Amino acid sequence: MDWTEICIEVPAADIDSAAAIANMTVPYGIYIEDYSDLEREVLEIARIDLIDEELLKADRDKAKIHIYIDPEDNIDEAVSFLKERLNAADIDYTIDLSNVREDDWLNNWRKYFKPMPVGERLLINPSWYTDTDPEGRAVLNIDPGLAFGTGKHETTRLCMEALERYVNTGSKVLDVGCGSGILGIAAVLLGADSAFGVDIDETAVRTANENARINGVGDSFTAIAGDLVDKVTEKYDIVVANIVADAIIALSASVPRFMTDDAVYIVSGIIDARADDVKNAVKDSFDIVEENTLGGWYCFVLRQKHQTVTD
Repeated sequence: MDWTEICIEVPAADIDSAAAIANMTVPYGIYIEDYSDLEREVLEIARIDLIDEELLKADRDKAKIHIYIDPEDNIDEAVSFLKERLNAADIDYTIDLSNVREDDWLNNWRKYFKPMPVGERLLINPSWYTDTDPEGRAVLNIDPGLAFGTGKHETTRLCMEALERYVNTGSKVLDVGCGSGILGIAAVLLGADSAFGVDIDETAVRTANENARINGVGDSFTAIAGDLVDKVTEKYDIVVANIVADAIIALSASVPRFMTDDAVYIVSGIIDARADDVKNAVKDSFDIVEENTLGGWYCFVLRQKHQTVTD
């Protein structure tokens, strides 16, 4: 059956806020065309200065967000939601709809996904690239399929860089809203003893477990479908959640029961306009030990507050 592509064009300056809104409409990710900083990004990621002529002609003042809607889902509802949120955020936009075959859209975004170093020790490698030189980095082969998580988004990069700093040999890691499994798998490749992922979307869980198998860590990483409180029973040294601000706020009361005494809680998916909301929501239960930002997105590393008992 044909899927529906929703293409949203917004000013490049508003792309982060618009993308945060777009990510709320589907559980399996979006892709973005943003050429406002094309030359620097190509040099940083690909280390070349030769850029396709068609890309150089692209409008640097505009950016496009592509969303794909399952034929069983309500297209009108998705469009209405987008319009309401974009208007509330005072973002200028145009929305175009078109039909696209499922096989076409599943592969369409692949041309934008290239091997990419993250932090000091990891290389994110699309599974269809078979001759990438890792240059001494641990290679995380990923095929996100219908699940969110290629490693390209700023929030995923921030989480992976934080994992690099906090994962130790023997660490047990919990990935809340695991998507493609990229963070849990990265944790194992960085030395964690095990990682456990939970996601409400069954498609994401299937993708995450397949990515674990592709990376040879199927014995150390497992993902299951369901709600955090219903499906998780153990305690973990690191809990990571790359979701959205409202979900992080909602989870702040439940997460401590799944953390060891010295555990860290790494949270991202937080657009700059919501950073203070998250800080206020967690301040009674957590201390912020790190605050990192990239491209208008925030990542906090938190530790539980421990009350001192006195006689």
